[in-house]
Amino acid sequence: MLIRLLRTYLRPYSRPLAAVVLLQLVGTIAALYLPSLNADIIDRGVATGDTGYILRTGGWMLLVTLVQIACSVAAVYFGARTAMSFGRDLRAAVFTRVNQFSAREVGRFGAPSLITRVTNDAQQVQMLVVMTCTMLVMAPIMCVGGVIMALQEDVGLSWLMVVSVPVMVAAIGLILRRMIPQFRAMQARIDTVNRVLREQIAGIRVVRAFVREPYEEARFEVANADLTATALRAGRLMATIFPVVMLVFNASSVAVLWFGAARVDSGEIQIGALTAFLTYLVQILMSVMMAAFMFMMVPRAAVSADRIGEVLATESSVLPPVAPVTEVPARGELELRGVHFQYPGAEVPVLRDISFRARAGQTTAIIGSTGAGKTTLLSLVPRLFDVTGGAVLVDGVDVREMDFDQLRSRIAIVPQRPYLFSGTVASNLRYGNPDATDEELWHYLEIAQARDFVEEMPGGLEAPVAQGGTNLSGGQRQRLAIARALVRQPEIYLFDDSFSALDLGTDARLRAALRPVTAHAAVVVVAQRVSTIVDADQIIVLEDGEIVGIGRHAELLESNPTYAEIVASQMGVGVAA
Repeated sequence: MLIRLLRTYLRPYSRPLAAVVLLQLVGTIAALYLPSLNADIIDRGVATGDTGYILRTGGWMLLVTLVQIACSVAAVYFGARTAMSFGRDLRAAVFTRVNQFSAREVGRFGAPSLITRVTNDAQQVQMLVVMTCTMLVMAPIMCVGGVIMALQEDVGLSWLMVVSVPVMVAAIGLILRRMIPQFRAMQARIDTVNRVLREQIAGIRVVRAFVREPYEEARFEVANADLTATALRAGRLMATIFPVVMLVFNASSVAVLWFGAARVDSGEIQIGALTAFLTYLVQILMSVMMAAFMFMMVPRAAVSADRIGEVLATESSVLPPVAPVTEVPARGELELRGVHFQYPGAEVPVLRDISFRARAGQTTAIIGSTGAGKTTLLSLVPRLFDVTGGAVLVDGVDVREMDFDQLRSRIAIVPQRPYLFSGTVASNLRYGNPDATDEELWHYLEIAQARDFVEEMPGGLEAPVAQGGTNLSGGQRQRLAIARALVRQPEIYLFDDSFSALDLGTDARLRAALRPVTAHAAVVVVAQRVSTIVDADQIIVLEDGEIVGIGRHAELLESNPTYAEIVASQMGVGVAA
């Protein structure tokens, strides 16, 4: 998967990568040329006392050094830009794919894991590209070039390279083999820490209300300790690489000097050539060491690439239509025909044989006990899930055949847990319509019974809203979410228990203000409170995923035992028969 990701997302940057290889090649050749020049200075200049030769060759060495520096700097520049662009494209690809997921895929991976894959995992692969451009490209060139140049200096000492290089490769390979499982486990531990931390931050009120701070601290400590232990195991293995490398490195240098001294004494090699051979051997071992550093990163990057590839290879269960219908007359009509829905792996369906029609200008209410399938039913309309049987039709067209933009532009949904984004009141409301004017925003805020508290907020429409709307009460968040839906002016409104946090008076005023605004649209309201739906044009009673009654309030009260039982249980809140 790592190779596939690199090949796919580095293809647009083939020219910068070619420039990196060329620059590294020139820079490495220059670096390999310097020891040979230094040997000439020693053997032909210092040994003979030829100052002019020393100055001429020294000037040539300075020029070669400048070329090496220029090429290295340029190679790092192009390599870094390429790596950053690669990381940007990879994160964008993962983010785009996650946005295409239905709620089923998001639930399967989990939000903490998806966040880790977009950020930490993408960064691991990006760092591999950075190091490849700056180190790995140079390593084989230097290794091969060093061998050739060393052999030119003295073939008699070449057996030292045959021994030292394989020893270093074997030692590092054994260590890396044990490191790969630790890096794989580390990414999973990071997911766990993110999940625990996210749960604790999101549920901080519940934690404090039940005085569960010690328990949550202990839970985080366990996850954190697991990550720390795994990181330490990987770190210890990584730390052993440096002593091993230095041992081979220093032993090789001592061996060159030991056996080279005898050859110098016998006149088989000159001092300058011995110095150059030692430098080339150092460069060869350095290239092997750089490659080892790279291979330390490869296992972790490979694990991260597998996790990213898993996201990219996952197709959404909600697929766009092959030939989408884009021309649909706007009638504001919603119909469900024999709808069945069953979650993967579930033993029984959540919804069975659901059929009803919601027309423009009418309010359709859905009521039932907890777990009856009310929220799931609404989720089928904008295709957050797809039905497993039957059909959902909007304006006479199956939603599975309608263009996504066409479908969702006709629908505004206020979820059971209204979510507000960090920003301002105005920026949240304009999610419904980016072109809405301030006057329109105030108008819809007034309808949603939210104008009073927004006017009291410092800045009014420009008042800051924290992530999730945590600086607002539950009722204020619900009213802003309703106003956001109204700003859109869709053909179908879906209110998923969106009035539950409102007092009865505010609820009544809001529903009265909604009637003229939603007169052109179909309104579907899921509610637990009978007083919210008592005036609906039709009320659908759900029980265990099936419709057990459809009608108006008075009709159902007389003919439907389930509805009558719900009403009787709420008589204390002033529901009239």
